[in-house]
Amino acid sequence: MKAGENIGMRRLLLLFFVFLAGPALAEELSPEDLVKKVTSDVLAAVKSDKELAAGDKQKALKLAEEKVLPLIDFQEATRLAVGRAWRQASPEQKKKLVEEFRSMLVRTYSNAIGTYQGQTMKVLPSRTKPGDTEATVRNQYIRPGAKPVAVEYQMHKTDQGWKIYDITVEGISLVITYRSEFDQVVKQDGIDGLIKRLREKNEPAKIVK
Repeated sequence: MKAGENIGMRRLLLLFFVFLAGPALAEELSPEDLVKKVTSDVLAAVKSDKELAAGDKQKALKLAEEKVLPLIDFQEATRLAVGRAWRQASPEQKKKLVEEFRSMLVRTYSNAIGTYQGQTMKVLPSRTKPGDTEATVRNQYIRPGAKPVAVEYQMHKTDQGWKIYDITVEGISLVITYRSEFDQVVKQDGIDGLIKRLREKNEPAKIVK
């Protein structure tokens, strides 16, 4: 990715994580109420911790491991990001892809958290009906002095409750953005090459899986 794309991805990952770092309430709340709850919780946490708001990586990683990760379906997110190559991967390759993609998102999050500058999130009325197993939670990301940004969380109901597997910001999907990059790597170096590329990116951060 180019430098500008890296900055954009950090901001997108900030949106993906900063408003999801709350208690594991996926089984108790509707998708809309879950997002509302964790939004207020994490904003309070970031505002009260100057080191976290400034981008302290250890605190950011701890926040992600304890509160963010349980709300994300990394298996589904990885499957969508890898695309057609996922069907060709062996069970062991799939396991490694999920592990490395998970670590990459957490690593990116640890860098993105420092970009928080007083943003807020407004959750819009939900279109989800009782009995639905898929949901899109629509939000507006409000920045001081700037036009609101449309954000949508793609969620589905699992045995562990509602999980997030993608986010769309102004029509740009997180998993599709990564899929474009991953496709090129797989074409050149195969699935093992993609695993190796992700591992090389993750090693300096020493993410604990």
